[in-house]
Amino acid sequence: MEASLDYAVSADRPDFLSQLQCPRCEMLLQGVTCNRCGFVLRSENGIWKSMPEERLEYYAQFIRDYERIRSAEGRGSPTPDFYLNLPYRDVSGINNKQWAIRARTFQYLINHLLKPTADRQMRVLDIGAGNGWLSYRLSLHGFEPVAVDLLTNSFDGLGAAEHFRNQLPKLFPRFQAESTHLPFGGDEFDVAIFNASFHYSEDYRATLSESLRCVKTGGLVIICDTPWYAADESGRRMVAERHRHFISTYGIASDSIHSLEYLTDERLEALERHFSIRWSVHTPWYGFQWAARPLVAAVRRRREPSHFRIYSAWKVK
Repeated sequence: MEASLDYAVSADRPDFLSQLQCPRCEMLLQGVTCNRCGFVLRSENGIWKSMPEERLEYYAQFIRDYERIRSAEGRGSPTPDFYLNLPYRDVSGINNKQWAIRARTFQYLINHLLKPTADRQMRVLDIGAGNGWLSYRLSLHGFEPVAVDLLTNSFDGLGAAEHFRNQLPKLFPRFQAESTHLPFGGDEFDVAIFNASFHYSEDYRATLSESLRCVKTGGLVIICDTPWYAADESGRRMVAERHRHFISTYGIASDSIHSLEYLTDERLEALERHFSIRWSVHTPWYGFQWAARPLVAAVRRRREPSHFRIYSAWKVK
């Protein structure tokens, strides 16, 4: 087998992972080829391609639409400075407010939820990693992250993480995978984080089930920067408004997959009951202007604005 396809010789080999799993049939892999269904885990430009062709085809339109919109929104840059300053500064100046939220969320995670152990590095699964900024920051803090995303492009996807390579002793492993079919064995990680990504799921139960499978008993699952609404009607109105905006601005609704888009207490409680977990709700301070949004919306008789909270739950069994 060629070295470029050989898991054992890759420079980005996640040495601390004891086992990988076939994303198609869920059989544990002994090498890079599944002995049951023939799926081959292959490396391209340092990214492990962990999606069967039929799943890549399913997401193809979503990926094309999403990349087009994200590029138009100024989500990437040709210069390393853009990525190396995230989330604390958006040197492009285009999405300052959004990155300010991401920065405060990250600081809360570091200060309150992610506590390195004295005897070993904590393994963190970064689900919906995008350009890898969170995995980069976690690496600097002494964690061992693995970045997962659908996108592999070099401006907003996993390929953009190359900008971090010279800043780290070893670049964190990157896997193109979907959240409902992760290519990892069970009980591999101490923490799984959905980094502004949980709302892209089409099935919250299936997505959370996979992350819990990959986390050790006593480990933590964290959902951050996913919109929450007190009323489901507010969430539905937000989705409709977003689709109208995309159509008028980009000529597409970006609805080729049926992402659930937001959280409500009802949805969170349903997950608690099904998995026998208990959510802890954390509320970082995002500033006075952000805190005043509900009051401003009420005065102007607009729909309820989204709230960003952090939800964490321990895997108890």
